[in-house]
Amino acid sequence: MCGITGWVAFDQDLTLRGATVDAMTASLTDRGPDAGGVRLYRHAALGHRRLAVIDPPGGAQPMTAGTPEGDVTLSYSGEVYNHPELRAELQRRGHRFTTRSDTETVLRGYLEWGETVAERLTGMYAFALWDERRQRMVLVRDRMGVKPLYYHRTPDGLLFGSEPKAVLANPAFPRRVDTSCLRELVGFTKAPGWSLWKDLYEVEPGTVLTVDRDGARHHTYWRLETAEHTDDAATTVERVAALLGEIVPQQLVSDVPQCVLLSGGLDSSAVTALAARHQRAAGDKPRTFSVDFAGYEDNFRPDEFRDTPDAPFIRDVAAHVGADHHNVVLDSRALTDPALRRAVVAARDMPIGLGDIDSSMLLLFRAIKEQSTVALSGEFADELFGGYVWFHHPAARDADTFPWLAFQNTYTADRTDPLRPELRDALDIGTYVADQYADAVARVEHLPGEDPFERRMRTSSHLHITRLVRAMLDRKDRMSMATGLEVRVPFADHRLVSYVHNAPWAFKTADGREKSLLRQAVAHLLPASVTERVKSPYPSTQDTAYAAALQEQARALLAERGHPVFAVFDHGWAQRTAAADPATVTGAVRTGLERLLDFHVWADLYQPELDLP
Repeated sequence: MCGITGWVAFDQDLTLRGATVDAMTASLTDRGPDAGGVRLYRHAALGHRRLAVIDPPGGAQPMTAGTPEGDVTLSYSGEVYNHPELRAELQRRGHRFTTRSDTETVLRGYLEWGETVAERLTGMYAFALWDERRQRMVLVRDRMGVKPLYYHRTPDGLLFGSEPKAVLANPAFPRRVDTSCLRELVGFTKAPGWSLWKDLYEVEPGTVLTVDRDGARHHTYWRLETAEHTDDAATTVERVAALLGEIVPQQLVSDVPQCVLLSGGLDSSAVTALAARHQRAAGDKPRTFSVDFAGYEDNFRPDEFRDTPDAPFIRDVAAHVGADHHNVVLDSRALTDPALRRAVVAARDMPIGLGDIDSSMLLLFRAIKEQSTVALSGEFADELFGGYVWFHHPAARDADTFPWLAFQNTYTADRTDPLRPELRDALDIGTYVADQYADAVARVEHLPGEDPFERRMRTSSHLHITRLVRAMLDRKDRMSMATGLEVRVPFADHRLVSYVHNAPWAFKTADGREKSLLRQAVAHLLPASVTERVKSPYPSTQDTAYAAALQEQARALLAERGHPVFAVFDHGWAQRTAAADPATVTGAVRTGLERLLDFHVWADLYQPELDLP
């Protein structure tokens, strides 16, 4: 796993701009702490930071293949899990390999099949190929969007990078943020292609972006499609079990130490059990990691999201599979460290405001990195199998908006409440969300004669797979790669996603509960305590000292009335909230404080030009 960046400029000589390309590349050092490289051509430049996972001695990048017509150079981030099969096919076609890396497989695959190589890849990846023969740059992103890739069109080409910070390191990029940029940050619809920065976009998942002297062209090589599901319920369970039994071992291939993220929930426990079964057969003992808060289990209070703490279930799974388990325990002081907030905001390149959910994950990954370079995660199962509470909550399920926005609890009060009134009016979040919802629903295909309820649930599934999960994947990618840890996501395999998306909703709730299909497919691998456990989200501290620390930090900001943070947040709201009794701070208010503090750090780090009313 790595960081990639580059520049195309048909009206410049980029061999003279090496210092700028070096700076763009250096901005991604956390993603690739093991090595770095730059390749300059007259009209193109590629930078690469490497996290060595497959073939550490080989696989240096950017990687070039010389041809009689000119070079083809690749800067690649990701893992292609079927690369041994592709390599064998390419060898039969006459290609000769000098490394064992999947990077070389992708490069030679492009030489053989051109841009259609993307259609043959199974895995998570984002890469750029400069084809000197044709004077064109080809950017490719994986089907599910597990690996990020951003670009900015310039008058004579483009800038791109794994993260916005790589593009921001080029002086040619204007650091502007206006109301159109902020709408998605507040609205949380995960609009396709959005980034916080004006004129900076994501390459959409399953897309090839080609840039040459004639301009830019987008080609969608994969999208989530609707198809009739012909398997009966029992066969569907068997098929899901078989797919997972193939996917998890495939994603365990690594030349560096690896582990599994274990939360004690169904998803991570399933991945843990499947990994353990494969590793035991190879004579290895699985290693697992989890995160917890000091005193959390002893002082746990059930709330609207969590009925139980994770720890007892983690112990059950670890004992059941014979794992070498490591529990990373955090306290409130560590979570409210300003340096940690700065690291989280820098990792995400935006003030997302998830607070201890992000910061604890970053600390967890730092601890894991001391012992492992690769970790498998249960991410994507909730979106795929119907795990979230709002899938099953009638008011949220049946609302004509995104279900995760329709669901109401103490964390979901008006997200615009902390904002300046003038900005709140200009953003018009209600209209924005409605427009995004209409666009998202219009992209859903339905089968002829589908009954209304099945149509509703197919739409909901599509929204989660093409919208919400991308925000979750981006979060995990940024927090892990900021520590030089590669996180793999077996449930994001496109073969599994396509199959499960089209399974009837009745199969996914066969026992009247969430994720019935997954539970049936893996029940034989897990202790009953876990298979019967109700869905519980990523843990968040319940320590009131945490909210009090947020208020104290907010009070310190109030004297900075001229700071850009108060071009967005209402000073009066901040003053009232900072002075409130910590015991009365609700989840929604705490989230507002997190955003206020994040935005303050973000503005200091990135010095944006704010164009706001």
